[in-house]
Amino acid sequence: MHVTELQPAPGYEHVLLAEDPSSGYRGFIALHSSRLGPAVGGTRRWRYPSDEAALADALRLARGMSYKNALAELPMGGGKSVIMADGEVASREDLFQAHGLLVESLGGRYITAEDVGTSHEDMAIVRRETRWVAGLSDPSPVTARGVLRAMTAAARHRWGSDDLSNRTVAIQGCGHVGASLAAQLSQLGARLVVCDVERARADRCAAEHGAVVVSPHDIYDQPADILSPCALGGTLNPATIPRLRVSLVVGAANNQLALAADADDLAARDILYVPDYVANAGGVIDGARDICGWSAERAQAAVEAVYDTTLDLLAAAERQDETPAAAADRIAEARLAP
Repeated sequence: MHVTELQPAPGYEHVLLAEDPSSGYRGFIALHSSRLGPAVGGTRRWRYPSDEAALADALRLARGMSYKNALAELPMGGGKSVIMADGEVASREDLFQAHGLLVESLGGRYITAEDVGTSHEDMAIVRRETRWVAGLSDPSPVTARGVLRAMTAAARHRWGSDDLSNRTVAIQGCGHVGASLAAQLSQLGARLVVCDVERARADRCAAEHGAVVVSPHDIYDQPADILSPCALGGTLNPATIPRLRVSLVVGAANNQLALAADADDLAARDILYVPDYVANAGGVIDGARDICGWSAERAQAAVEAVYDTTLDLLAAAERQDETPAAAADRIAEARLAP
């Protein structure tokens, strides 16, 4: 494997480009901060239009992990890795063994887990080459539980009640987390509108939970109480925000805002946005069982505490007359300061 150490972007500690032609491996690892502990963040495998786009995604996701862990008060820093999915590989096993060797070479400075385009089965392959991997069981239900806790807290802040029965929630993306969130919301009596780029997943969600299926293009136009982005990032942007017909945005996707200014645009429309790295902290909290040796009970209590974290954040933003995104960044940066 050929590893190139890149000049870190300002505010980042370490950035690597790694290539292993024998396995078809090509990817980046970005370490943002180890101020609070080892850099922790998942491995994403995705088809990017360019190296620049892949690197930009790794950097932004790594920073988001630092902020997520800081807000959740976890003893972890932030990092991320992305593997280029430029085509089919001869052996997925060889691909993730190569990734495991790269993670191992960092000597515990970076701990990884699954993310978009990878699975806990892939992480089991990574684990053969390094012990610096967490999340060997499916974290999706726990991530969804954290999103639900953030959602109920935001409902209480906005409407004075955290009862979601008879509320309409539009879920963008019916993958592992989105489907699990749909199941949990259905149990509470919420009405569901769903979409997915793979129509079969949306149809399955509809059959199981009585959801209404719309196209991915039309999800932004749905009259609902809450929009829950649970797919890829950047879906909240100048083209989509004016179309929204919701009061709250609370979801699992990373980097939901295409631009920082999009938080202001949501506020200008009186749409309350819970920052993604607050709402989706359940997965990394669950990973603390592997990383920090937490008991299942301690991890579960921390996931439930996403409710209080969200309430406190929204109250702080209101007091300071700032957006929740600005408040979350301010609090995280204070905790990450030397």
